[in-house]
Amino acid sequence: GYEMPYDIENPLSAYTLDSGISTGRAIPFASELCVADGDIIPEAMAGDEGTDVAEGLFDINGKNTLVARNVHKRMNPASITKVMTALIALKYGKPEDVLVASKNVFISESGAQVIPLKEGDRMTLDQALHALIMYSANDVAVMIAEYISGSSEEFCRLMNSEAKKLGATNTNFVNPNGLTDENHYTTAYDLYLIFNEALKYESFKELISTAEYSFSYTDASGNTKELSFSNSNQYISGDSTPPSGVSIIGGKTGTTQAAGSCLILLSQNSAGDPFISVVLNAADRNALYERMNQMLACE
Repeated sequence: GYEMPYDIENPLSAYTLDSGISTGRAIPFASELCVADGDIIPEAMAGDEGTDVAEGLFDINGKNTLVARNVHKRMNPASITKVMTALIALKYGKPEDVLVASKNVFISESGAQVIPLKEGDRMTLDQALHALIMYSANDVAVMIAEYISGSSEEFCRLMNSEAKKLGATNTNFVNPNGLTDENHYTTAYDLYLIFNEALKYESFKELISTAEYSFSYTDASGNTKELSFSNSNQYISGDSTPPSGVSIIGGKTGTTQAAGSCLILLSQNSAGDPFISVVLNAADRNALYERMNQMLACE
């Protein structure tokens, strides 16, 4: 079992179990992470208190939270969910493995982004991850979930247990793609924790920073199908420009009626220091990039 030295200055909630440590000692949760207790609103961003937007700016090297608004409020993450799906696929899968679509990949929700995959379609995990992160294909998320865990239900159990390991305790996923469900929620802070972990994989950085991608896959009859798409992140596609001195490495978008317009990013300031920023539930796409730029200017 785990032995946890109890320290009155650090109540139990400040510790998380890291099973990777052979002694089984608990490590203080925040040693390598930014902490956010309450709201931190810089002068430049004051004035819209009472908003339902959740947003945060986290200085990775300095371990400082520079902006925090509603970061622990439960929110609908929409397709930013797919960061967790990709993280698990990178951790437990092999990029060259061939995935086969089952009949469960069919997505009935109108307006949902799909390839659309048909039963028997085959592509590599690496190709599937590009479609998942860049194009935000909801059907591909189901195919990846079934490849890793055999079913979406089992995969969601894995998503939730991996999230808890990262300290993302206000998170519950019920699908691998982020389609709306009242039991599917997270927080801006938990998404920072999940995104921060995904960035440990070089291949994840490649996925989020790629502007255009083309590949061919095969259908059930062995016919070749071609697919090309651009990154849904407007900073990467060139449709939005960050503040002067800030470079965007990449990120993940999310948009549903329930979640509003959402975006999580990895960026660098002019000194090359890395930051993670997240905005959830902006009114629309323009408001999203406007809010994000206000926050990026605080780097």
